[in-house]
Amino acid sequence: MNIISKVDICHKSVTRITFCSQEDLKNENIMNKLEEALNTYTEEFKNKVNIEIDQELLKKVTKGLGPSIYNKDASKVSNSDKAELETVKKNFLIKKLGLEDGPHLDEAIEEVMGQMGASNRNKYRAMVYYLLTVKFNKEAIYN
Repeated sequence: MNIISKVDICHKSVTRITFCSQEDLKNENIMNKLEEALNTYTEEFKNKVNIEIDQELLKKVTKGLGPSIYNKDASKVSNSDKAELETVKKNFLIKKLGLEDGPHLDEAIEEVMGQMGASNRNKYRAMVYYLLTVKFNKEAIYN
């Protein structure tokens, strides 16, 4: 079943009607939300962390997080929650990036959290994972 997703009106007359499936509309909505999230992260990097980033790598890291980026709680990492930091270490650094466990992982997480700013309450998971990926030179995992 096709539905109308866009109607272009020029000088009070319809110039174009675009038909698409509900699946296409859903995918477009997801892409819009992804772009919104990426814009938020880019602004945070620029204004609060003050570093230049690789947009393509950020997009790949963000996509790798799946729908968790759209959940207010899951999209952020709490620096004060030790269980949360342990999850970052086990699920991301060890499982995803393939790093060996050790104190250097905890130090890296602490360094990245510090880099994002002690007073910054928006420590987005995608940004934390991006910084850890770069820190350990594991960008190739996302290629």
